[in-house]
Amino acid sequence: MERSFIFRNPSVLIFLGCLALFTLGVTMMSEAAGSGLISTSFVKTLGKTLCLCLVAIAMDLVWGYCGILSLGHFAFFGLGGYMIGMWLMYARTRDIVVASLANAAIPPTDQEISDAIGNQIFGVVGSAEFPLVWAFSSSLTMQLALVILVPGLLALVFGWLAFRSRVTGVYLSILTQAMTLALALYLFQNDSGLRGNNGLSGLQNIPGADAVPQSVMSLWFLWASALALGLGYLLAAWVVSGKFGSVIRGIRDDEARVRFLGYPVESFKLFIFVLTAIIAGIAGALYYPQAGIINPAEVAPIASIYLAVWVAIGGRGRLYGAVIGAAFVSLVSSWFTGGQVPGFSLGAYTVNWVDWWQVILGLSFVMVTLFAPKGIGGLVDLMTGARAPDRHGADLGPDKGSLQEQEATQ
Repeated sequence: MERSFIFRNPSVLIFLGCLALFTLGVTMMSEAAGSGLISTSFVKTLGKTLCLCLVAIAMDLVWGYCGILSLGHFAFFGLGGYMIGMWLMYARTRDIVVASLANAAIPPTDQEISDAIGNQIFGVVGSAEFPLVWAFSSSLTMQLALVILVPGLLALVFGWLAFRSRVTGVYLSILTQAMTLALALYLFQNDSGLRGNNGLSGLQNIPGADAVPQSVMSLWFLWASALALGLGYLLAAWVVSGKFGSVIRGIRDDEARVRFLGYPVESFKLFIFVLTAIIAGIAGALYYPQAGIINPAEVAPIASIYLAVWVAIGGRGRLYGAVIGAAFVSLVSSWFTGGQVPGFSLGAYTVNWVDWWQVILGLSFVMVTLFAPKGIGGLVDLMTGARAPDRHGADLGPDKGSLQEQEATQ
């Protein structure tokens, strides 16, 4: 009898167990549970880190397994944040406006309430009218659907145009970066409908939850982020297993050979590209309510480059490596840039770690690429004794050709 997917992939069960224990431990040590061993602000940091781990899994799927170095996946992450941010900002502003007009001598009309909401949201960019992109901002259901649809449709259109033209390698990476830059420049404009450089703020104030303390709210988002990460990891592990996973790894290693075997390479690549864009959008929708604000700088190309660095440091081609890399870099970055690491003097110059952190990150990426291509995940392989199967001398096909030994090493 064929074993279930979980038992054929014990690493998935181990990861889910570790994630559950981590979430339970943070919950018990949080201020909401009464112990206060972990501050509310750090619980939010951990919740945001889980979201970054989820988008790192998406990046590992598209790059580590399918071989598409996308430098635009953080754009999908940001779009997911904008979609949920519109509802959060609209609903919160509406509550404030309705409360302020409640004591008016004449009850306000719906149009007056709408005008007041528009003035509150868009007054900062010199407007008071709702742009077309805010058409569904009053509906939580519609905005949640857009969290999936907007990143997915953008990835579908871009991927279809790029893959059908058989753009590959560095040229495809440049195109994804150009897409991200174009989106960021558009969002920076005040007439984009998303408040330009000001972005969307106050997202941590959840409508209808004014009585809920931030300590409890941070736990809710931690649980939601952990659930999304667990489901995302399970989905990604299922995608890369079996025949489908073998095909996308084949595309990564030798796209021309897979195409000659009769597989629709472009369809496989497009599916992975769209799926990972949707995963990134969901991660962004959970991240920015915890961050409290989103602006076009979050969508800048440098963010997607950082994402590739996280996956490389963690070890691409290993889902747990992507999670380890994102968590490690995110938490260490918060430690260095938060001013918690004291600087030291070199005489005429004082080292400030806030300024030098990005240099350290860049050097780490170079060192990992040159000397430890398996990343931190390679250490896990060493500790667990995991290694690639030794296929030298094995029959790799119906015929025992002269290239048998050479193919075994590829």
